[in-house]
Amino acid sequence: MQGSFRRILIGVVFFVITVLLATAGYMIAGWSPLDAFYMVVITVFGVGFGEVQPLNTPELKIFTMLVIISGTSSTVYAVGGFVQMVTEGEIKQVLQRKRMSQTIKALNDHVIICGFGRMGQILARKLADMQVPFVVIDNNADRIEQAESQGYLVYTGNATDDTVLHRAGIDTARALATVLPDDAANVFITLTARELNPKLMILSRGELPSTEKKLRLAGANQVVLPASISALRMAHMITHPATIDFFSRGDDRNTLNELLGQMEIQIDELAITPKSGLVGATIGDIEVRGKGTMIIVALRREDGTAVTHPEQLTVLNEGDAVIVMGHRDDIPQVMRSLVVRRKMRYRGSSQIWK
Repeated sequence: MQGSFRRILIGVVFFVITVLLATAGYMIAGWSPLDAFYMVVITVFGVGFGEVQPLNTPELKIFTMLVIISGTSSTVYAVGGFVQMVTEGEIKQVLQRKRMSQTIKALNDHVIICGFGRMGQILARKLADMQVPFVVIDNNADRIEQAESQGYLVYTGNATDDTVLHRAGIDTARALATVLPDDAANVFITLTARELNPKLMILSRGELPSTEKKLRLAGANQVVLPASISALRMAHMITHPATIDFFSRGDDRNTLNELLGQMEIQIDELAITPKSGLVGATIGDIEVRGKGTMIIVALRREDGTAVTHPEQLTVLNEGDAVIVMGHRDDIPQVMRSLVVRRKMRYRGSSQIWK
């Protein structure tokens, strides 16, 4: 692109110099400035109106031929640079889209963001900060260009279309967030996504409180109502100003997890998968393995149901997730030991871990 722009610049400069020198040459031959400039224009562009004054000397004829060659060459050179710039831009866009399409096809366990409005941009920025792979789907050219400029993977199209969702990798995605400001579109996208991937985690935005039930019936695991959340936060600011100020003060204390991090306490999530070897184990088994270094806060079932302070005899199933809290230095080691795939039998328990 820079080479073609330089080519245009050189051609234009050379053309201007040619016009100035040619005009000066005809004026030296005794022509008026207007006649000289007019002669240069019709000569360079080959209009064919004829000479303004007769070229009655060999010098003037040779000079005119040089003007034709110089002016035409500089014009062709500049136009060629412009064509090259346009062509390079189009080819670059095609190659970039092809590379992006191949990258999206290779994605696995990623997130699909439907809509790149205000919520979509905030969500994308947060996922990028946490280095979570994601794809943005939007049918607005300006928003797609904005997402591309930030280095995000994008796909132009309507998220309600099955083909678009397939090309965004819904078959291998772990989650889909539909954050469009249109409730009907969010319901339709949720319904379509749930049909295409029954195991997908779907988070849907709803503008009206009455939409929450429709979104859950369509298959959404979680529903976010921005208006309700904002209103509740404002109410808490009025009724509990000191508490809100404590949890939101400072740039490094914007979330509860970050605040706990200041106290060297960490909240983590333990996914119950076949590879973890925890399918069929109980909450009590995990507490024994943890050796008192962590607290089990909650259990989230595969269907999205949350159980606070689950009982020790609660059996874990595939797709569940255990929310634990403990010291920042102990949690990683405990989490690694929990997923070791080996048989273990605890005293007083008939449970065998595989």
